[in-house]
Amino acid sequence: MRTVLNPRPPVVGSERRPPGPGVALVDPVPLFREGLAAVVRRTPAMHWLGATGHLHTAVRMHERLRPDVLLVDSMLDPQGHLATLLTGGDPTLVVISLVREPHRTAKFVRTALSCGVRGLVPRAGEIGEVLQAISRTHVDRTYLDPTLAPLAAGFTPAAEAGSRRSLSRREYEVLQLIADGLENQAVANELYVSVETVRTHVKNILRKLRARDRTHAVSLAYQAGLLASGAARA
Repeated sequence: MRTVLNPRPPVVGSERRPPGPGVALVDPVPLFREGLAAVVRRTPAMHWLGATGHLHTAVRMHERLRPDVLLVDSMLDPQGHLATLLTGGDPTLVVISLVREPHRTAKFVRTALSCGVRGLVPRAGEIGEVLQAISRTHVDRTYLDPTLAPLAAGFTPAAEAGSRRSLSRREYEVLQLIADGLENQAVANELYVSVETVRTHVKNILRKLRARDRTHAVSLAYQAGLLASGAARA
């Protein structure tokens, strides 16, 4: 089943959310997901939306739930692919990285910030620290746990951003269709665009992923966890 990315739906009438940020989580450990869900549910001015344990299902979860704050285990998104993809199409989204011990480095922190991550907090920290990160990042649009802040010393987002290019949401759609085995004409038919437009997207995908060809691009996307097999997406 192919994923079609849709714009943020209007929130009207009975669908209006309670006050405070809607929170979602991408983490591979069920106990961690269930624990954070329980804590957020009993925290005033926050509401729990859902969680997934896989990177490739995070895109669909975001499309379905439209969280205000998305927490992501650093192990699942070490290069910032998910953060750049989601924040590129949804600038209101706040992504917080739950930083594991091996990623407590200046390189990881700078990469995360340059990819659109707004908050960073140790994954092994106290639950109160995670809740503070959610609240502070939602309000201030930026938050660095005091133990991680020194790793970002001297970081300038503008300078870093120029050297990193993420896939746009349309490019991600094209890449998914290529992974499904569609040629350019079939992709164009599926997305109701011209073949020339598809060719342009493919060129951009190859450049941004530093891929040799379409097959290599798909392979890199699988390795990064942004794509899953057809059976896993169904």
